[in-house]
Amino acid sequence: MKDFDHIMSVWQGQPKQDQLSVDEVLKQVKKGIRSITSQLYWGIVFMVAVLALTFVILFFFVFQSWLTYVGISIMLITMLLYAVMIIRNYRILNKHDATQNPTGYLQDLKDYQKNRAKIVGWFYYLYVLLISLGLSLYFVEVLKSATIYYKIMVYSLTVVWIMFLTFYYKKRIFKNEEEKLNLIIEKLERLQGQFE
Repeated sequence: MKDFDHIMSVWQGQPKQDQLSVDEVLKQVKKGIRSITSQLYWGIVFMVAVLALTFVILFFFVFQSWLTYVGISIMLITMLLYAVMIIRNYRILNKHDATQNPTGYLQDLKDYQKNRAKIVGWFYYLYVLLISLGLSLYFVEVLKSATIYYKIMVYSLTVVWIMFLTFYYKKRIFKNEEEKLNLIIEKLERLQGQFE
């Protein structure tokens, strides 16, 4: 019984968590979501510009090989799918207001985070693979008359760029977004716990 009393006194002696200010938490949540949606917005702008450029290349340049058209089409379709996914994510995060229905908003954020983690896991690698395939098919004709050293340089730079995007950039960008979402969800859960 003495051990139980000691455990109870230690447990009761623990400092209580500070009560969160609703206004402060909502400001931080809005700031975090604004940061993520801003990043998605600029991703959309960049993707639309690259899509427009790829569309112009596909329909206004003349190539001899059908493989080049297949490569450009693969890249165009892949980028279009990625753009649709980014726009969908932007709309999900941008359409809700945390002040209207905080419980529903918290659940939407959790669902978004779960879906985003699943999609980022497999779709990003599929995206890089298809873009690489499209570029390879495109380069077959474009680099046909180039010297062997120039071909090696272009293919090497392309491989290095794709490796950079796959193994460094992906982790950095998506980890940053994941940390922001985790922080927002944690604050909303703590706030929700105060009112239960």
